[in-house]
Amino acid sequence: MTLPATTIAQARDGLRRGDFTARDLTEACLSEIGAASALNAFTTVTAERAIDMADAADRARASGEGGDLLGIPIGVKDLFCTEGVRSQAASRILDGFVPPYESTVTAKLWASGAVMLGKLNMDEFAMGSSTESSVYGPCVSPWRRTGDETPIVPGGSSGGSAAAVAARLCLGATATDTGGSIRQPAAFCGVTGIKPTYGRCSRWGIVAYASSLDQAGPIARDVRDVAILLRHMAGHDPKDSTSAAIDVPDFEAALTGDLRGKRIGIPAEYAEGLGEETAALWRKGAEMLRDAGAEIVDISLPHTKYALPAYYIIAPAEASSNLARYDGVRYGHRAPLDQGDGVTEMYEKTRAEGFGPEVRRRVMVGTYVLSAGYYDAYYLRAQKVRTLIRRDFETAFGAVDAILTPVSPGPAFGIGEVTGDPVQMYLQDVFSITLNLAGLPGVAVPAGISANGLPLGLQIVGKPWGEAELLNAAYALEQRAGFAAEPERWW
Repeated sequence: MTLPATTIAQARDGLRRGDFTARDLTEACLSEIGAASALNAFTTVTAERAIDMADAADRARASGEGGDLLGIPIGVKDLFCTEGVRSQAASRILDGFVPPYESTVTAKLWASGAVMLGKLNMDEFAMGSSTESSVYGPCVSPWRRTGDETPIVPGGSSGGSAAAVAARLCLGATATDTGGSIRQPAAFCGVTGIKPTYGRCSRWGIVAYASSLDQAGPIARDVRDVAILLRHMAGHDPKDSTSAAIDVPDFEAALTGDLRGKRIGIPAEYAEGLGEETAALWRKGAEMLRDAGAEIVDISLPHTKYALPAYYIIAPAEASSNLARYDGVRYGHRAPLDQGDGVTEMYEKTRAEGFGPEVRRRVMVGTYVLSAGYYDAYYLRAQKVRTLIRRDFETAFGAVDAILTPVSPGPAFGIGEVTGDPVQMYLQDVFSITLNLAGLPGVAVPAGISANGLPLGLQIVGKPWGEAELLNAAYALEQRAGFAAEPERWW
């Protein structure tokens, strides 16, 4: 069959009606993946496993089962360990690593009947905003600027997930968000992504970048689809001490689009450094939410300007600790040694060869800010700023139910256009990192098209554990934005 222009919800309903089988749907996705090598979105395709899982789903459906994800083909970000399937976190230092275990999030998805198509490209160890730092080579967005054939970045670090969903290679994808890595690529690729509250999804079996910031979440075509996926990804996990023992509601059932009686905050500080197109879309988004019945309220998040420097102290500090385990001793890449080299030389050569430039940069920054004499001046101060940022949100949520912000300063950029300027790359996360520092949920919704033909997204921020209400606000925005643009097929 030809892959239908379908969402997860539509595919679920079609499978239940018997319009097609899970095997039909999976074979169509595999065909699309095979024809889209130019995007470099999938790094490993598990075709045989996918067909086996699809056949099992069809048998389960024939016996009377009918869950939301039964037979739905999805992709998995390379950061999630998948039993028996290469899981490298897009890094040379994990070359050849095949986990003997499954991450909790993916295990929950397979238990729900989802079909694994393969692993998706990403920035190395999730460190980046463009998916250009991957050992597999850069991922390419299916979008193009109007009249321009320059390859466009899909965002990062979950660029492969967003590109694959936007190009309809899969119906949904897992992703992770440490500073915007679900929401920014979703906005760049014209799809939807949610970063849940920290602790909503288990981090067990996900390769760590910054443990107090990392959080798994889904990317899919629309709000309803991410609601369906999140319900099956979330839940308490005793193997993860940061996983919260909080009930997981039916997020899809909360999607009414009615915001009457709700108050939506507009933070003044987010206007700084914003492109005019994005600023205009932000104003339009506020009007859309007002049309859905919400009251629009001006608010202040005064410590926002300190978020970026605080984040780029805390995240590298945690990364320098987490990545210390990759030394060439137990698994992954080991550099060739010269005669007389000892264990110190092995560590140095292996890490120099195995880590890419961006990872080395962040490890060095993190090691520096944790070193004697600098810990108090940098790391401790950044943690204090983090507390102030969290208090800003707590104060704001005393007056409003959700907050509307941009996702990034502007639309996606061309491959190579920002790579040589790390600060400019880091600024891509200026509107998204505050949520990770505060542990809050946020969803990116495609809401418009830039003058050069690229998607633009808006972000709605919710209260802790308030994903149901957050998704409903996003649904109201989605309904009124009416985003239906598709990338022209060039691949």
